[in-house]
Amino acid sequence: MNEFDELCPKVWKTFDIIGKRWNGLIIYVLMSGPKRFSEIHTSIPSLSKRMLTERMKELEEEGIVIRHVIPERPVRIEYILTKKGSELGMILGPVSKWAKTWIK
Repeated sequence: MNEFDELCPKVWKTFDIIGKRWNGLIIYVLMSGPKRFSEIHTSIPSLSKRMLTERMKELEEEGIVIRHVIPERPVRIEYILTKKGSELGMILGPVSKWAKTWIK
């Protein structure tokens, strides 16, 4: 197996993650630091709460996001990007710049 054969499925998986509707925006919002569910929803108002819940579970399963429970009264839950998620988020800036230049 050559390098291309090994790399190609990984690249497609990456496109699967960031290309799924809302994932890129969610990751982008979390790049500025930990956020509560309501803060993420406020940042992306056209995203329904049901869909946000679904996407957050998927991103957590992929190891992109950590759901951090803060044991206070009332209990608080924050979402934080993992190292994997932060590194993925760093590519969104150049993608956004490219889109502004070339997508009409």
